[in-house]
Amino acid sequence: MINNFENEFFGIGIQNGKTPENLGVLWRTAQNMGASYIFTIGNRYAKQACDTHNAVKSMPYFHYNTFEDFYSHLPKGAMLVGVELTGEAVPLETFHHPKRCVYLLGAEDHGLSKLAIEKSHFLVKFSSELSVNVAVAGSIVMYDRGIDKPRFIRASS
Repeated sequence: MINNFENEFFGIGIQNGKTPENLGVLWRTAQNMGASYIFTIGNRYAKQACDTHNAVKSMPYFHYNTFEDFYSHLPKGAMLVGVELTGEAVPLETFHHPKRCVYLLGAEDHGLSKLAIEKSHFLVKFSSELSVNVAVAGSIVMYDRGIDKPRFIRASS
C-alpha cells in the first residue's frame, strides 16, 4: 500500500562531524541544491568562513545530541539514507532517491555509527579512487538527487 505523501523534500546532515569547515561547506551546498533543512548529530555547528551564504540562518537547522534522538524525530514518511562505504550499500549511480528522505553522513575518521547503519532504510556509496571529505560526499549525493531520475514513494508500514 502506498501512502499519500506527494511533496518532495530532503534534509542532510552529519553524525559527529570532525571539523566545522566541513559543516559550513556542506550547508552552503545544501542551500544551493534545494535541501529543506540541515542538521548535526553529536558535535555542534560552529559558525565559520566556509558557510559564506550563512545557510544556517537561511534554512531550518536542527541539532541532536544522540542518534536515538535524531531517529525518533525523523519527519513522517521520510526514509533514512545513510552514505557509507559498506558491502551492503548500493551504488549511488543506480540509486532511486526517495521523494521524502534524510541523508546522513558520518565523519571522515569514523564514518556512520553501527546503529546508524542498522537503522538506515538505504545505504548508498559511490565510486572514487581515493576517499573524499564529508562535505564533498554530501555534495555528490545532493547533485545526484537533482539529476532527472525516477523517485519512489515509501510504502506504508
